[in-house]
Amino acid sequence: MAAAVWNGRGRRAVAVVRTVTRSRSSHTALKSQYDALVIGGGHNGLVAAAYLQKGGLKTAVLERRHVLGGAAVTEEIFPGFLFSRCSYLLSLLRPHICADLELKKHGLKVYLRDPHAFTPLLEEGVSGAPPRSLTLGSDLAMNQMEIGKFSQKDAKAFPDFVAHLEKLAGAIHPLLDASPVDIPGVTTGSLRKRLASAKTLMPIVKCGLKLGRNIPDFYEIITAPIMKILNRWFESEPLRATLATDAVIGAMTSPSNPGSGYVLLHHVMGELEKEKGAWGYVEGGMGGVSQAIASSAQSYGVDIFTEKDVGQVLIGSDGAAKGVVLKDGTEIHSKVVLSNATPHVTFKNLTPQAALSPEFIKAIDQIDYTSPVTKINVAVDKLPNFLASPTPDDKPGPHHQCSIHLNCESVELLETAYKEAINGHPSARPMLEMTIPSVLDPTLAPPGCHTVSLFTQFTPYHIEGREWTDQDREAYADTGLKHKIIQEF
Repeated sequence: MAAAVWNGRGRRAVAVVRTVTRSRSSHTALKSQYDALVIGGGHNGLVAAAYLQKGGLKTAVLERRHVLGGAAVTEEIFPGFLFSRCSYLLSLLRPHICADLELKKHGLKVYLRDPHAFTPLLEEGVSGAPPRSLTLGSDLAMNQMEIGKFSQKDAKAFPDFVAHLEKLAGAIHPLLDASPVDIPGVTTGSLRKRLASAKTLMPIVKCGLKLGRNIPDFYEIITAPIMKILNRWFESEPLRATLATDAVIGAMTSPSNPGSGYVLLHHVMGELEKEKGAWGYVEGGMGGVSQAIASSAQSYGVDIFTEKDVGQVLIGSDGAAKGVVLKDGTEIHSKVVLSNATPHVTFKNLTPQAALSPEFIKAIDQIDYTSPVTKINVAVDKLPNFLASPTPDDKPGPHHQCSIHLNCESVELLETAYKEAINGHPSARPMLEMTIPSVLDPTLAPPGCHTVSLFTQFTPYHIEGREWTDQDREAYADTGLKHKIIQEF
């Protein structure tokens, strides 16, 4: 078994990483003039470039690294093992984008997971029986049978809870594809401009009409702690804790903090292969998404360049972006500049500060990028075997394709892990979401071997105010890998 530690701030404990995703860099020469430039070749930037080119604007993408995709990349951390280095599951990529850009034609292949959630419990089995576990999938009757192992009351309530979430998600689903409300336009300027900007309110109005009597429920789930809602619906700890993981995953928050309810709702708003709320693995890793988008964009005529590090956005005398200058001094002019970098990088590092108002800079400074996540990528020569659901002869069971929730027997464990990180310490029993994509996708590992992803939280950016050391990373990796629930790992 071999492991590499990565966390949300770019720390890596690995000597050599080979990117296996092809760069798809254009063979044409970089021109000095384009209609539109996109800074950064992440998947969002590539999508934007494809649509700009389809709209008639000659577009170029300038990526700093040697590989496209940003967070959606596939890399060979260990020889023969391919890992989704950062993002690791697909769901929230909008279906109309897949259709418009013909991503399947350009190589995108997805493996749906069913069941999708497995929570093995750290407990002693009764009368020689194995420890209990909770498995959830698309089969509602099977879900009720699983939940009934802990509470018949919860089993009966679960279908109504799912319907409740789906009703709220369905009402706000169209907002994902709508332009944001033009608040300054609605509140300031001439009457004519206000009326024109008022059109951006229509999706919100339609959402409200569709919600109807459920508006108070919607307001509650986007503002309240998820535990206020889960405690009202359910009584069993394994079910509440399993659902609560989706309310904190990727966020430096606890199930008892306001706003955690929306994080759960957000995770049921995805769609894959026309199945609402479904999540799946991409063949070849998440780099397959970026490569399909890049291939589509190039088929429309987008020029894509890797290893082109933008140093600054060029601003004209009228305050509008006029192009970029690379760090090697090359100037490229354009009518439009889009940035796929973060707002902080875009407006603090790449944009001349004199071109921005103090109020705007202050707003950028106030954006919170705090991440609780440390991702551990593991290459194994044997399939992990769980005490709660053992499988013979290294054969994968249905639960191996799931998001496997470890240290999630109770909500209290999640709360404790969060509090430890807030106080500057990595969690002693971190919340772990384990996935084994090679169970469904054989292209990721040699025969008989597997790739394992551990999406772990909570970890602080600094340990008691100091930088992480290699020793800290190795110690935390050991914490994540040495788990009593797993018989063989």
